[in-house]
Amino acid sequence: MRIPCPLCGNRDLREFTYLGHETYLDRPAPGDAEALDSYLHLRDNPAGETGELWYHGLGCGAWLHVQRNTVTHEIGAVTLASEKVAP
Repeated sequence: MRIPCPLCGNRDLREFTYLGHETYLDRPAPGDAEALDSYLHLRDNPAGETGELWYHGLGCGAWLHVQRNTVTHEIGAVTLASEKVAP
C-alpha cells in the first residue's frame, strides 16, 4: 500500500505509523470522565470508507488524515491533520 503524503508525494506504507480512527482528533473537554472513558475505550470498527490518522515518521513527520477503504485498502483523499475542520 502506498500513501500520497501532501508534502512528500506517493510513499511506501512502511514510512508511516497508524494512530487510529479520525475521532482521536475530537478529544472531550477536561473533567468529563464518562466522555473520556468513551473516547478512550469505545470505538467503531467500520468496514468500508473511513477516516484515519497516520504519522509520516520516516518522512516529513506530518500527521495525516487519510480516507481509506478498510476492505479494499484503497486510499482516497489525504490531507494534513492540522487542516482538518471539525464537523
